[in-house]
Amino acid sequence: MIPRYTRPEIGAVWTDDAKFESWREVEVAACEEMDGPTEDDLVQIRKATFTAEAVHERERITDHDVAAFVDVLSADAGPGGRWIHYGLTSSDVLDTALALQIRKAGEILVTGAHEVAETLAAKAREHVHTVCVGRTHGVHAEPTTFGIKLAGFAFEADRNAKRLQAAFAQVAVGALSGAVGTYAATSPEFEARVLARLGLQAEQMSTQVIPRDRHAELLQAISLAGAGLERLATEIRHLQRTEVREAEEPFKKGQKGSSAMPHKRNPITTERITGLARVLRGYAQAGVENVALWHERDISHSGAERVILPDATIALDYMQSLATRVVSGLVVHEDRMLENLELTSGALFSQRLLLALIETNGLVRDEAYRTAQELAQRAWDTRTPLKQLAAADPRCEGLDLDVVFDPSFHTRYADEIVGRLATVGL
Repeated sequence: MIPRYTRPEIGAVWTDDAKFESWREVEVAACEEMDGPTEDDLVQIRKATFTAEAVHERERITDHDVAAFVDVLSADAGPGGRWIHYGLTSSDVLDTALALQIRKAGEILVTGAHEVAETLAAKAREHVHTVCVGRTHGVHAEPTTFGIKLAGFAFEADRNAKRLQAAFAQVAVGALSGAVGTYAATSPEFEARVLARLGLQAEQMSTQVIPRDRHAELLQAISLAGAGLERLATEIRHLQRTEVREAEEPFKKGQKGSSAMPHKRNPITTERITGLARVLRGYAQAGVENVALWHERDISHSGAERVILPDATIALDYMQSLATRVVSGLVVHEDRMLENLELTSGALFSQRLLLALIETNGLVRDEAYRTAQELAQRAWDTRTPLKQLAAADPRCEGLDLDVVFDPSFHTRYADEIVGRLATVGL
């Protein structure tokens, strides 16, 4: 991932130094569980070091990154270095070490996902009674509250946090089953001991590689979490449109919205979230393509994974930080929300009028619907309050119009709806 979108903590997980260090951890753990090395050998093996530059230099000769790493580490370990990589194949190290890196990335991403959910829940409670218009198809529908709207995003964020946690857990597996996965040069017991040292579960059947459906599941969960952030971002972008202007991204002191037009305050942060969500979906697709490998192993997945796993985790981490910042600093224009409620001249109370005509005046549903539809359209077209038109229409005689046009009827369960956040721990 480009530096612009890489936060330091998760970026450090995917550096060459971090990758080679995870390889070293696997190699050392394996040596510690072998019968061959003496205690003096193990002392030297544990002390053996490498530099990324030395490994890259050696790879120019070997044209094989794991072989190059083993050469460098073994040489630094002295005579005991002969036990490094003993009985192992490259995938034993690569896949098990990758699980260690993914686990570290998961700790960061799951924490960030919970932070997004908690931030949304707090903002939902803050605006539980902030009345605004609900829209379907982009068109005014009925009154709701901004808190109810945000609660929906909070629940989704919580589901994505749980999906991520489960997806990271199921990919935290290693394998030291050797060539084609038969344990010919190792043993299941040896594998179990090494993986216990590393805190990983053993893959039940590794062929020679960890099955890539696990990594595909992780990338799908990351993509879905990104889609949830995109849905939130899209809502904020719409609400920030000049014609709507019910909510806006925070705009910090000194910020410029346009190089040409000083008045502009553009939703650039939520647009960035939207764009990166598209990238995550592409990575999820590549993850699925990686599942079908030839026979017991090929490396058609390897080139893609070197890009998509670091990039996907780094991008989602960045997106989560952006979403948390936007929601916590969201500028909410409550006065504009009330103004927008009046744009249809009360037409958004048409369902309440429909039901009142059925319940109080005894109209059949189609007749009641056509009456409410006609009056609502006239109100909208002529900018005459629907309540006024209904008061003058004999078909509406006897209705308590104050009750029909009371917006609190639509928001009376707001506390209960937003209160459900507590049921999932938010």
